[in-house]
Amino acid sequence: MSLTALLLLLLLVAAPIAATATAAPTAYEMLESFHFPEGILPKGVTGYELDPATGKFRADLNGSCSFALEGSYRLSYQPTITGYISDGRLTELRGISVKVLFFWLNILDVARVGDDLDFSVGVASASFPLDNFFVSPQCGCGLDCNDLRIRKLNLGNPSVSSV
Repeated sequence: MSLTALLLLLLLVAAPIAATATAAPTAYEMLESFHFPEGILPKGVTGYELDPATGKFRADLNGSCSFALEGSYRLSYQPTITGYISDGRLTELRGISVKVLFFWLNILDVARVGDDLDFSVGVASASFPLDNFFVSPQCGCGLDCNDLRIRKLNLGNPSVSSV
């Protein structure tokens, strides 16, 4: 084997490995690095930016996104979601809202407390088990897509508190 052929072979083998090693993590992987499950974001994140110094982030979806979970909660995501992330905390969120009874309320903060996620809408908060968020919901149908149940959520009896 000539030296040129050997170098070409090495380049062909090394290029995919180098590309994989330098690939930026996805938004879902980034969430997991801050101890959040990927399912707090719906499928379809097209990109994100994160300032590691401040924790300020921006996540972009391919358009608006809404869906119901267990028929109890209706969630709506704007095409751009912003806020600040730190270990186990999302603060100053913009672009995510939940329908409670007849009112749409902005989700402002999310905190991981042990095996629960606490969602705050300002004057009230609700806690849900962490394992409800291991799968990302899909825009339009949530976790009940194509008449195939992806996973059962246990949202029937969340712990609700007032601040």
